[in-house]
Amino acid sequence: MTHRSAAIQTALNLEALNQQFANAHPKSILLWSLETVPEGLIQSTAFGPSGMVILDLLYRDLDPRPPVPILFLDTLHHFPETLALVHRTQRDYRLHLEVYRPQGLTTREAFAQRYGDDLWEKDVDYFHQLTKVAPLQLALQELGVKSWITGRRRDQSISRQQLPIFEWDDQGRLKINPLAHWTHREVWKYIMENKVPYNHLHDQGYGSIGDEPLTTPLQEGEHEREGRWRGTAKTECGIHR
Repeated sequence: MTHRSAAIQTALNLEALNQQFANAHPKSILLWSLETVPEGLIQSTAFGPSGMVILDLLYRDLDPRPPVPILFLDTLHHFPETLALVHRTQRDYRLHLEVYRPQGLTTREAFAQRYGDDLWEKDVDYFHQLTKVAPLQLALQELGVKSWITGRRRDQSISRQQLPIFEWDDQGRLKINPLAHWTHREVWKYIMENKVPYNHLHDQGYGSIGDEPLTTPLQEGEHEREGRWRGTAKTECGIHR
């Protein structure tokens, strides 16, 4: 933990903050973040619906100057539709976008050449370590991140049911989850009412969209994230573990 991270931890009472913002609109949580911990603040997102809501609030509604950097982990295995959404959103919102990839690689073919074909089938945890966990840790360090905003929600999975709005990560950074108390329905209501761009794979039956080889459309009655890692007990990729 850095000296500055330790100072932030000393200054903030997360129990009191979580009580204060328990039922607050995400915009109020983001405004508090911009006013209280602006230095070293980023949003990390894979451009899913929740992330797009936060991004829209930050860039269209609150519009801070300088803008909050948006961190995107390009695993090299995203759907083309996901990358198209990233490109469109960067253009339309004029994002301060920071993209991190597996170290030294820029294509899926190069990844397979180095680590073998279909690594996700042989060792999915190692695959995520290479494509998400290691790039995230490098990004947090190189970008000087002290606080980061995520789009996680309590209704996304059993492992997230107790998710607080404010928490510390394992390196002492402040982790902010403005949509923790929102539901899937509330997220999509915001997207429709505010004409927020979204991944059109959702119109084809996909719920939570991750890497192309590990994501399938939902079957009738399935929960939002059941199309991820189908047939396994896995519920997280590791970056929020």
